[in-house]
Amino acid sequence: MTKMLETNLLPAYARAPVTFVEGDGCWLTDDNGERYLDFAGGIAVIGLGHRHPASTRAAHEQLDRLWHVSNLYWTIPMMELAKKLSERFGGAQSFFCNSGAEAIEATIKYARKATGKVGVVALEGSFHGRTMGSLSITGQAAKRETFAPLLNQVSFAFLNNPLSLRAAALADTGLIIMEPVQGEGGVHAIDVEFAQAARALADELGALLCFDEVQTGVGRTGSFFSYESLGVRPDLVTLAKGLANGLPIGALLVADGAARGFEPGEHASTFGGNPVACAAACAVLDAIDEELLANVRQMGERLSAGLREIPGVSDVRGAGLLIGADVDGAAAEIAAKALEHRLLITTCGANSIRLTPPLTVSAGLVDQALATLREVLT
Repeated sequence: MTKMLETNLLPAYARAPVTFVEGDGCWLTDDNGERYLDFAGGIAVIGLGHRHPASTRAAHEQLDRLWHVSNLYWTIPMMELAKKLSERFGGAQSFFCNSGAEAIEATIKYARKATGKVGVVALEGSFHGRTMGSLSITGQAAKRETFAPLLNQVSFAFLNNPLSLRAAALADTGLIIMEPVQGEGGVHAIDVEFAQAARALADELGALLCFDEVQTGVGRTGSFFSYESLGVRPDLVTLAKGLANGLPIGALLVADGAARGFEPGEHASTFGGNPVACAAACAVLDAIDEELLANVRQMGERLSAGLREIPGVSDVRGAGLLIGADVDGAAAEIAAKALEHRLLITTCGANSIRLTPPLTVSAGLVDQALATLREVLT
């Protein structure tokens, strides 16, 4: 079937030669009935595992009541999700959309409106999305150059280099944005000193500080927000991937006390705040408790320690269950070989693999994945 249908799709993706038809927990099943251990997690999306009972039940129950009414009206799931996110953040207002890239677009517009300044400082190696605005502030020239010219008045600093951060600042900087851990850029974390420097610089310039937590948020690194380990409170946070355990949703959170931006009619998303996605997201937030976060930390340590013992792995880094590893050989070839061994992983660089299993993963499945990787890499 894959071969029959592939010509009907634009070739925007280099898809692996497998078609999945069912998921359960940390497992996927293809159209031939073969099972695969999922340590890709839909690229850090399936936080609770495939078909998690709570999020599945919440989505089904909402489907039986109301699918869509638009943002011209209020819905209970939307209001409940905004309340839960505000409580997690410590006071915030939410704008809901459908993806991480959309959340970044909202961030760019919000910061420009709130500060009256158009400049953006981002980081080399960062990834914020592929729409024109989010791509403009993505610190990977190879991804940008095909679509140039993009937004101007964007400058890039080097990760964990406060001097370069200050040097990159423009007189009209209204937004400083960074991922607490650069996922697509190789799984590299910002340090406390750098985060504090960014906070101080934003305050000095009258800019807004945004942590892009599209990949790191919703428990992925062992705390609900990854920035919690940095001791710095941002003005803005973006979320998406794991927020609804696979249903499309994105969010921009604006801290209480941050400069005010949007007025009615200045930004919108037709499907943003969809009742079904918001209902599933509410169930996700309820499921992410201290017990689950402890599992993320413990399994992340187990996975990292096991990777370090495998010949051919030269460096392991990350936080929680967002793990990157430098390997001998081309990462894409290793991921393809892992697929042949019924293990899903992703890449985050020419010689770097990334592992983002469900946050619910067990010690036994971590050990199984490690055994497979050892076979693949040696």
